[in-house]
Amino acid sequence: MIVGLKRVDRYLVSHIFGLTAIVAMALMSIYSFIAFVTRIDSIGRGRFGYLELFLYTLYELPTGFYIMLPVIAMLGTLMGLGTLAQQSELTAMRAAGVSLLRIGGATLLAGAVLGAAGLVIGDWVAPRGEIAADALKTESQTGVAPGLGGRPKWLRDGDNFFYIRQLIAEDHIAAVDLYTVGPELQLRWAAVIEDGRYDNGHWKFTGIKRTEFTPAGSQVEELPAMEYHGGLSPEVLRLSVLEADALSIAGLWRLIGYLDENHLDSSTHMLTLCRELVAPVTVMAMMLFAIPFVLGPLQCRRRPAAVHRDVDRNRLLRCQ
Repeated sequence: MIVGLKRVDRYLVSHIFGLTAIVAMALMSIYSFIAFVTRIDSIGRGRFGYLELFLYTLYELPTGFYIMLPVIAMLGTLMGLGTLAQQSELTAMRAAGVSLLRIGGATLLAGAVLGAAGLVIGDWVAPRGEIAADALKTESQTGVAPGLGGRPKWLRDGDNFFYIRQLIAEDHIAAVDLYTVGPELQLRWAAVIEDGRYDNGHWKFTGIKRTEFTPAGSQVEELPAMEYHGGLSPEVLRLSVLEADALSIAGLWRLIGYLDENHLDSSTHMLTLCRELVAPVTVMAMMLFAIPFVLGPLQCRRRPAAVHRDVDRNRLLRCQ
C-alpha cells in the first residue's frame, strides 16, 4: 500500500510538472512577444538594433518568469489535475482510497519544488539578467561602457558624506566631494577628490583640495594623497547603484544592514527582501488554491449512499 501511494504521488507530481512546463512555455512566449513589441521604438538609438533588442528581451526572460511563476504554477496545477479529472483518473484514485489530503500533499510537494526553483531564478539568474540587459542597452545606445553607474551618487559613512560623480568600478571612483560633519551636524571640513582607489582594506585618495571650517574661519590646503579608513567598501558601492530587483537576497540583506547602520531609510529594500522570501510560499499557496476548483466537481459525480433518493436527485440536478 505504501509503495502504491508513493507511485500515486510521483504520478501526480510528474503530471503537474508536465502541464506547468507547457503553460510556462505558452505564457513566456506571449510575454517575450509583448516585451519585444513594446520596446521596438528603441531601435535606431545609437547601435541598438533588432539583434540588441532580441538579446535585451532574452536577458529579461528570467525576471519575467520569476514574476509570473505563481500564475504559471496555478494554471499548471489546474490543467494537470483537471486532465486527470477529465480522464476519471482522480475518481479512480479516490475510489482506491487516496484521500484528498494525499492529493493536496503531492500538490504541495510539487509547489515546494517549483518555489525552490523560483527562488534560485529570482535570487541568482534574474539579477544577472537585469544587469546584463541594462549594460547592453546603455552601451548600444550611448557607445560608452556602462560601468557600475552613470549618475552621481550620495553615500553616507558615519559622519562622512560622499558625493560620487564618477563610479568607474566598485574599487575605483573619481570626482568625489567629501563632507564631514560634527556631533551637532555642523560642517567640519569639505574636500574635493580627483581620484580614489580601494586597496588593502582602505581607500587611497589623490589630488585632494580640503577646506577646514573652524570658529575662527576656514583654511584651505591641498594634499597629494590621503588614506581613508571606514565602512564604505566596494561591495557597498556596487550594491548601492543596483536597482532593488537586480539584487540577490544576500545583497539586499547586506545593503539593509549598511543603511540601518548609517540611519538611512531601508524600508523599500526591506519590502523587497520580504517579497523575495515569501515568493516560494506564494507559489505553493496558489497551487493549493487550484485544488478545490478541480476536486469540487468530483464530489458532485459521487453518488453518496443516502437513504432519500430525492436528496440525491436534487444534488445531481445542482451539479449539472
